[in-house]
Amino acid sequence: MLRLALKMLFGDTAKYLMLVAGLAVATFLMAQQTAVFCGLMNWTKSTLKNVPAPIWVVEDKVEQVNETNPLLDTDVARVRSVKSVAWASPIYSGIQRVRLENGNFKMIQLIGIDSNTLAGAPAKMLAGDLMKLRLPHSVIIDDLGVMRLARKRGEKVKVGDVFELNDQEARVVGIADAVTSFTGGPYVWTTYERALQYVPPQRKMLQAVICAPREGVSLEQAVEDIRRTTGLKAFINREAGFSEFWAQRGGGETNNFNVSTVWWYVKNTGIPISFGTTVIIGLLVGMAVSCQTFYSFVLENMRHLGALKAMGASNGTLCLMLITQAFTVGIIGYGIGLLGTSGFAIGALKNEQPPFYMPEFVPFAVLGVVLSICALAALLGIWRVSKLEPAMVFRS
Repeated sequence: MLRLALKMLFGDTAKYLMLVAGLAVATFLMAQQTAVFCGLMNWTKSTLKNVPAPIWVVEDKVEQVNETNPLLDTDVARVRSVKSVAWASPIYSGIQRVRLENGNFKMIQLIGIDSNTLAGAPAKMLAGDLMKLRLPHSVIIDDLGVMRLARKRGEKVKVGDVFELNDQEARVVGIADAVTSFTGGPYVWTTYERALQYVPPQRKMLQAVICAPREGVSLEQAVEDIRRTTGLKAFINREAGFSEFWAQRGGGETNNFNVSTVWWYVKNTGIPISFGTTVIIGLLVGMAVSCQTFYSFVLENMRHLGALKAMGASNGTLCLMLITQAFTVGIIGYGIGLLGTSGFAIGALKNEQPPFYMPEFVPFAVLGVVLSICALAALLGIWRVSKLEPAMVFRS
């Protein structure tokens, strides 16, 4: 009987293709938009990945890494004085504008790190020498800057090239592998003292202090000691699992800077609404097309179903046939939609635009939604078949 059900499904080519297309589009919209949203949220915490440090110390009112209030220079010494802290270094982080040799202007994310320890330097160098950052007018750019800071389209920045930063020379001594900034501009590292020379002067210039706990002291204990001793806010810089993000949905305080940053954008921007609307549209498209088409398919096959019922097929057997048909088109449509998402991901990762990151749970969540749509479509058919009278097959 299940084989007969599949023959009936594949025999009606038009409705079969309509069902598969509707579910494929729904799958693509839900999976692709969710992955782009997660990728964009990853970009919001890019500074935390590009400036590796176990603990970030910021002003008490700061909630996310891209919006900090300046600290006093003496706050570095205050953090160093905490017994559970092994070392502490100043960090400058801010958006600046550079002038290229051809006169064009580009926005960058300038990072100033301690010249003695180079704490906060990029973890992976693609070219050049990190130690040369201590030389006068030296900077390190990320792999995005290789393209964005070039003089002409199609050219690439090389070690030794020069551009202007606030009317001062900046010479590239290295190229680093880095995560793309949320603002879309490349990252540029220099020493903390030189960063203060590059940017317009202010009364307070220190953006944050990065530090690490002493051996044998946990990150949580060090954070608590820093907060209690200095009155500043300290955050742990480490990746968080989905459960930690989900546990933070109530908006309470967290020690994780990644979680705090992402939730700030979720609560204070229209990004979730924008992407969520598209995901919901994909869900509604899948429901509308699949349910209407499958119900129409059942109606057109009522005579065949009535004949089977007249020959002794039970309601349970007919319902199993409908469920098999609905779930078959669901799995096929899901596979095609996920294949389209994979193609989009390859292009996005190759061009580094738009952001794309798909957590492991997303494909399974989308599959669950697609199968739920199929189950709803099957229920509509089951409801109609349950009222079917076998005698109708003998009517003219």
